[in-house]
Amino acid sequence: MSWNPALEPGCPDDIGVDSIETLIVPRARDLGGFEVMRALPAPKRQMVGPFIFFDQAGPAEFLTGQGIDVRPHPHIGLGTVTYLYSGDFHHRDSIGSDQIIEPGALNWMVAGKGVTHSERTSSTGRQGPHSLYGIQTWIALPEDREDMDPIFEHHGKERLPLIESDGVAARLILGNAYGENAPATLYSETFYLDVTLAPGARFPLPDDHEDRGLYVTEGSVSIAGQTFEAGRMMVFRPGDKITVAAGDLGARLMALGGATLNGPRYVWWNFVASSQDRIEEAKEEWRAARWGKGLFDLPQDDKDEFIPLPDR
Repeated sequence: MSWNPALEPGCPDDIGVDSIETLIVPRARDLGGFEVMRALPAPKRQMVGPFIFFDQAGPAEFLTGQGIDVRPHPHIGLGTVTYLYSGDFHHRDSIGSDQIIEPGALNWMVAGKGVTHSERTSSTGRQGPHSLYGIQTWIALPEDREDMDPIFEHHGKERLPLIESDGVAARLILGNAYGENAPATLYSETFYLDVTLAPGARFPLPDDHEDRGLYVTEGSVSIAGQTFEAGRMMVFRPGDKITVAAGDLGARLMALGGATLNGPRYVWWNFVASSQDRIEEAKEEWRAARWGKGLFDLPQDDKDEFIPLPDR
């Protein structure tokens, strides 16, 4: 389908650098022997639309038998979005979900009032040398959904709309953009796209969402005459028409955003909430480890270990 009938190839940018409201340089975080690059939350920007957490995992290479083992841990008040470029994850959670995710597919888990899950490299993936590269994000829930029962959805690559035009291929992971709708159940206005650009290709961001940003994972893009390499997130001023152009080697980026929530959120460890009281309740519940008798349980087939509550 056409991106925008008014946008002609090579049409000059009519935006200034001040259209970039925030430029975010991710910080490295060690998750127990595996490093990620964290763009959100940032010191000057907690959220982009409802997106409150954004991690780039990898690219990383593993030898036979090795892999990622994120032990069972809790969440409240958010939805987790797992999307891979390479490798796999075996997702298990406390509501009975047991799902392998592979590149181009979507795992969408809404924690609501409380859920526990683990993510590990699959046994098949460990049978030989393998790579891992992907993006994990959290979406903060509206206040009226913070106490909902948790849900899990898996949507294969073939179910996510692919929008193509003149050197641009954009897979719609969540929400709506360019007249297309992704299948996952959402509770606030959202868009999330995996975009691949050929060298010199131009990509206009959706202009019907309040808050918009993009994160460059490969190559580079130019915006208003400035070049931004991989590992940068730009958040744009609401209302401006934004078009980015890929560099000489092309680019891959994640475009994200949606409606802003009614206020900031409290974030502590894996918990997100509109009130500090909800955070404190979740902390006490996880510390008590009353599996199946309180707010949290452990995944049915992954009960031998869990991540303890941090001291901080």
